[in-house]
Amino acid sequence: MPKRRTTLDPELAAEAKTMVALAFRNGPIEDVHAGKECPTCAGKSEYSHITQAEMKNIMKRAVDTVYKLLWLKQNDPEKYDATLEFGNRQTRFWDEPKTDLG
Repeated sequence: MPKRRTTLDPELAAEAKTMVALAFRNGPIEDVHAGKECPTCAGKSEYSHITQAEMKNIMKRAVDTVYKLLWLKQNDPEKYDATLEFGNRQTRFWDEPKTDLG
């Protein structure tokens, strides 16, 4: 099935980038990213750069954060909007998402 190209929705794009910033960038991945680069395996894709425990922690935190954001969106829209505004400050210069669907 061919990919469908859609028009970028700036509001949805900002919301997606904010969720990623809050769920991933500001989470445990930052601790992994902040460390020194391995001189032996740097740039070599055949080596894992994140341990299983680190990956589990990253994904757990991301799911918890996205759940919280979706819960706020449904149950406390004012707090959700305030949280998005906070996240938007961190993503102003990020690339826009691709609009290929499928």
